[in-house]
Amino acid sequence: MTTQKEDLSTFMKRKGFVYQGSEIYGGLAGTWEFGHVGKLMKDNLNSIWKKFFLNLGDDFYEIEGSVIMPENVFKASGHLDNFDDPLAECFKCGTTERADKIIEEKLNQREESATNEELLTILHDNNLNCPKCKSKFEKVTTFNMMFPITYGPKGGQTVYLRPETAQTPYLNFKIQHELLRKKLPMGLALIGRAFRNEISPKNSLIRCREFEQAELQIFFNPKNINNEKISDTTNFSDIKKEKLIVMLQNERNKPLKEISPAELLKYGIPKFYTYHMAKVQEYILNVLQIPKEKFRFYELNDKEKAFYNKNHFDLEYFSEELNDWIEIGGVHYRTDHDLSGHEKVSKTKLTVLDEETGERFIPHVLELSFGHWRNFYMSLEQHLHYDKTRKNNVLKLPKQLAPIKTSIYPLVKKPEFTTLARDIQKDLTENDIISSYDKSGSIGKRYARADEIGTPYCITIDHDSLEAGIVTIRDRDTTEQVKVHKDKIAETIQNLIKDKVEFSSLK
Repeated sequence: MTTQKEDLSTFMKRKGFVYQGSEIYGGLAGTWEFGHVGKLMKDNLNSIWKKFFLNLGDDFYEIEGSVIMPENVFKASGHLDNFDDPLAECFKCGTTERADKIIEEKLNQREESATNEELLTILHDNNLNCPKCKSKFEKVTTFNMMFPITYGPKGGQTVYLRPETAQTPYLNFKIQHELLRKKLPMGLALIGRAFRNEISPKNSLIRCREFEQAELQIFFNPKNINNEKISDTTNFSDIKKEKLIVMLQNERNKPLKEISPAELLKYGIPKFYTYHMAKVQEYILNVLQIPKEKFRFYELNDKEKAFYNKNHFDLEYFSEELNDWIEIGGVHYRTDHDLSGHEKVSKTKLTVLDEETGERFIPHVLELSFGHWRNFYMSLEQHLHYDKTRKNNVLKLPKQLAPIKTSIYPLVKKPEFTTLARDIQKDLTENDIISSYDKSGSIGKRYARADEIGTPYCITIDHDSLEAGIVTIRDRDTTEQVKVHKDKIAETIQNLIKDKVEFSSLK
């Protein structure tokens, strides 16, 4: 039993959420495995994300595509020429580090726009040396993070693992636009793996070489970008009372502010973009239940933002574990950069017809991008607490995110008790409620095990259960208990998980 909140990486491994990839061979840097509860939680995160973002538009759908793509895809997208990070090299021991991240971590200053020469000067002036041998870094060079692979026998052709999931919707745009009756705006969402040859993967799920993204690419007519209403489901007036938590590029030396959507327009941020910023914030604060003091939109300037973006706000979460703001996603106005590039290189027409004017144009793209594993890490960190009264960790995840919804405990080790417990578990399973069964140890230890993995409700089977069909349901967050008839357990749990009833109202 722990005596205080433990290191998050230790906790994730100990409870079966996440641990190092290929561990029995010493581990492979930048790769991670999701254990039995981690996989359940990740699947729940996928479902929650899709439920929220696919309902933002009528023609928003999830697709899936290959992680392997030909070289020309990345010539068209610009990744072969521009997808780079600054590599700091120690010639004495061979260590390599990402120069800008060393500076950010040690000096708490961002240098995304600095040249390689400027980065090397900052490293030297501040004695930021090789972490292994303490020698000075001799050189900072540009390093492309793409993963090339040989495709086919006898040398074959050079192809690449996709460095972002976004290219999949762009390659599918033409056929999906035709299948969806040539309507705009059209949203293509994808949750899947991406691969980046990170210079120095670290901090668990925060910087990996293989990871998962959740992205929604919204294709739209750019002439409508400042319309009050751009579709039946996108109305700027719906968000006018919201306050967006932003750090603007020219106000980084000022306190973080909450700003209305109307005020944000004065800074040149389009209505369509601002509307979706509000929806992203709603998802982070209300759905994932992250406190607003730990979230912000961070605007990147022209030198910092990704090469394909006109407007670029990172989504950032303040991690107490890492004592720093970490990027967890972004809202990006990619204009027609990607489709224009693919039209040019593939020689395939990607223009569409404006039925009102008769003009043809290449759609623009608004990208809502989430580092899904980072969102996973954020949720665990934010909701893991050490309860001094219970003397154990309690993972107070949002109920729909919790990997296991109920745990069932027969209090007496007799066949009639275990049979009833198994029948209840079967009924819950048939109602799509994932449950666990635990008959080992004292009831206190069983509650503690459930608390640690975030199980919202525990069900105990006792003599009243056999005689009157009454079971006891215990709430994770308050430890309060209520009595419910066994025939109403599934309905009750479903209503609790969906927040249709309050636990206290069941008394």
